[in-house]
Amino acid sequence: MNTIHVDVVSAEESIWSGEARFVALPGESGELGIYPRHTPLITRIKAGSVRIEKADGGEEFVFVAGGILEVQPDCVTVLSDTAIRGKDLDEEKANAAKALAEEALKSAKSEIDLARATSELAVLAAQLSALRKYRKK
Repeated sequence: MNTIHVDVVSAEESIWSGEARFVALPGESGELGIYPRHTPLITRIKAGSVRIEKADGGEEFVFVAGGILEVQPDCVTVLSDTAIRGKDLDEEKANAAKALAEEALKSAKSEIDLARATSELAVLAAQLSALRKYRKK
């Protein structure tokens, strides 16, 4: 079988490691699809869902809050400060954090506060979107 080794790593731990047939993830300028023997590539990725089609035909979803993707012909590495397995996403916590970020956005006193709140809100919106996709499966 034609597979590629995939590692998804956060700042704290290895989130997923194994063989896959295909990986889809949010590249900076659009969705990226990676098959075995892909041309080497290093690029930034946006917040969103990494979908891994495992060697056994199952699927794994991991939410990443942006990061770096490195592709070698036999290995894909996704590095992200924050990565959460789809099954571990918590909608209530994400909605509560989103409400706090929206409040911070309204009360931002400086450009830095505004930028920080906007960035946090974008990550949380992507996390909620990934959660909804995961739940549909």
